[in-house]
Amino acid sequence: MHSPPVDAPPSPPDHHTAVRAAGVLGACSVLLLTLVAVRWRPLMNFDGDIADTTHRWAVEESGLTHAFRILTDWVWDPWTMRLLCAVVVVWLVWRRSAWWTAIWLAVTCAVGTLIQQSLKAAVDRPRPVWQDPVDTAHFAAYPSGHAMTATVVLGLLLWLLHHHDVGRTLWRTALTLSVVSVLGVGLTRIWLGVHWTTDVLGGWLLGGLVVAVAVLVHGRREA
Repeated sequence: MHSPPVDAPPSPPDHHTAVRAAGVLGACSVLLLTLVAVRWRPLMNFDGDIADTTHRWAVEESGLTHAFRILTDWVWDPWTMRLLCAVVVVWLVWRRSAWWTAIWLAVTCAVGTLIQQSLKAAVDRPRPVWQDPVDTAHFAAYPSGHAMTATVVLGLLLWLLHHHDVGRTLWRTALTLSVVSVLGVGLTRIWLGVHWTTDVLGGWLLGGLVVAVAVLVHGRREA
């Protein structure tokens, strides 16, 4: 049996769900960005308390910290996520001739990176500083590039799988791996003391917003 191309999905996307998600994520992203930008004291204290605690644990649990460094530097690194995206883009063109979806995926990931870097430069939030650091990172802190990139790439790939009604086993496996990765990369960045908690939360919110808007764009193209 000939399978339908990716650009001809079996059912239209849920437009209303994407609109609601974009609205909620957009509002939460703007609120958090504002509070971080003005250095709202209760939020700064919240970040500081969590950072002090997790850093103490990271120093004490050196084995676990080493494992987290491997995960965050190799498995969940933004470049690993971008490579995964690139592989899917090539597959969409080569095996499915789905040029529109491939371009949509590549452009969305590029736009997500541009938004992330622009906000880092605009907010210019300092990273946590420790006398005994367990890891290092460059550039400004907000939002977390690791958290946002993982959310964008894995969110888009999950949506494509769900949109085209893949088998239950594949869907559950992909969903589990994606949830573990998105949550895991955020937690490792906090544990390693290179991001504040709200940096990671901001990355998750902004990444989800990019995915929701991208789904709306894809849906308008198919309408």
